[in-house]
Amino acid sequence: MRARVLIRPKEGILDPQGQAVERALPALGFDGVANVHVGRMVELDVDDVSRVGEMCERLLANPLIEEYEILVVER
Repeated sequence: MRARVLIRPKEGILDPQGQAVERALPALGFDGVANVHVGRMVELDVDDVSRVGEMCERLLANPLIEEYEILVVER
């Protein structure tokens, strides 16, 4: 089974990459953009998707400053 893990900074955590993108978009002609956050996606093929949360807590995400969402994807 394939799982996608979307990882992003928690609300209130400084996101310098997101801030840089937010400042750059209007300079490129994209107005009306706010609250940009940059995260990452990890995609895994696993035998037991129920263990992905534990993987996130122990390695894939930093639970102190990041939140994550697990999506199960059909192959």
